[in-house]
Amino acid sequence: MARRLSTGINVLDRELEGGLPAGSIVLLSAEPASQSELFLYELTAARPTLYLTTVRSDQAVVDGIERTNTRTGDPNVRDVGGDAPLDKANRLIGTLPEGATLIIDVVDSLERYDRARFRRFLNELQTVMVNTGGLAILHGLNGVDVPDNRDVTAHVADVVFDLRTTITNAEIENRLVVPKFRGGKALAEPIKLRLAESVNIDTSRDIA
Repeated sequence: MARRLSTGINVLDRELEGGLPAGSIVLLSAEPASQSELFLYELTAARPTLYLTTVRSDQAVVDGIERTNTRTGDPNVRDVGGDAPLDKANRLIGTLPEGATLIIDVVDSLERYDRARFRRFLNELQTVMVNTGGLAILHGLNGVDVPDNRDVTAHVADVVFDLRTTITNAEIENRLVVPKFRGGKALAEPIKLRLAESVNIDTSRDIA
């Protein structure tokens, strides 16, 4: 079995039997109006992290990490938005050190390139991650305008985290579904989460 790397989120590591296989690409899909950024911030705690932002400015990401009350690391945050984001991301990914975490927040703008070029980007990313033994987290938004290449991202990804947020009259419910886990065991049931100041499992009631 491939060596497991901690996600930096203890409750998630327990559910995943130790973490994620080294060299994996992970798709974290979530709605824009959700607490998915909390996941990204906690993921920076585990190891050196290159955080590529395509929508928010690098300063906005740094400020967000500094304001959060959960455990985080000190990632190298770079803004690759604007012109030619795929080319900028490629150059920076080539500098990843051994065993590092890469976060792309969000991957949507890269997914809007033509399919052949985006497929080539993902395959090159996969080679880099295997060679460095790190983790790549691609944050994709499930909004009203999901890029056509999202299915390519999900297919190439070794692990898929699908964060589903439901708003009812009584509460905001967050459930993490892990339908795909290449090199491991996908979770048979969703994990009900409490996303407030940190990522925790919600044990208030059984999952329906």
